[in-house]
Amino acid sequence: MAASSRSAREAKRRVHQMEAKRELRRHQDKRRKRDNIIAGAAGGAALVLALVLQMTVFASNPTEDEFKAAEAGLSTPSATPTPAASNGENIPKPETAAGKTFTGDLKLNRGTLGVELDGTKAPQAAAVFKSLADQNFYAGVSCHRLTTADSFGVLQCGSKTGDGASDPAYTWGPLENTPTDNKYPAGTIAVARTGNNAYGNGTQFFIVYKDTVIPADSAGGYTVVGKVTSGLDVVSGIAAAGIKPGTSATDGAPVESVTIDSFSLK
Repeated sequence: MAASSRSAREAKRRVHQMEAKRELRRHQDKRRKRDNIIAGAAGGAALVLALVLQMTVFASNPTEDEFKAAEAGLSTPSATPTPAASNGENIPKPETAAGKTFTGDLKLNRGTLGVELDGTKAPQAAAVFKSLADQNFYAGVSCHRLTTADSFGVLQCGSKTGDGASDPAYTWGPLENTPTDNKYPAGTIAVARTGNNAYGNGTQFFIVYKDTVIPADSAGGYTVVGKVTSGLDVVSGIAAAGIKPGTSATDGAPVESVTIDSFSLK
């Protein structure tokens, strides 16, 4: 009887482990589709630990040893690719924007925002977004992510695929004009990037519609490239409509589809 009981307990433990692994893999699949999204503000030590484990130990399907380590509250450092030390030839030079201020309109299907980009504080970022706007890159591109937490309110746009995936052929750095206090005031326009990579910027950006705190990761904060000068209430209205059912209550796709009609800068 004792041996049978031990076998049953062991079988039950293995079933629990397999279910936990499947859940982790589901989280990984979601993260791969949104590998260029900014980090959300997480509350509570347990949630922070879970996210750290998910994004480090379980960057790929976990081994049995990794799973046991996670269960024990341990972390196993994962290998981090060394980011490129310079930009590719397809990235515009910061000199094209240095010392300049670009103003224009970001026209969404929900309304128009007046914007201003700062080529003095963020010349590389300003050069990139001026170039993309001039190429009409953003026409028809969606704003795929909305957050509505108390201290984390942003609308994220610019993924060509519409699901948050980045373009591996268009990445750049370095970070510029990052807040030292992790605070992004309402109206901020900042650059989304892959985690822990100062050269993981791409075509995506986020608009902060209420004062927001975003913790820095190992690479630092997020480049503040400019600000909204008018029409921020358009984004607040999008946020008020809420998030699509079936996703997180405070982080997911806007319930009302949001697309960019045009993005013009001069």
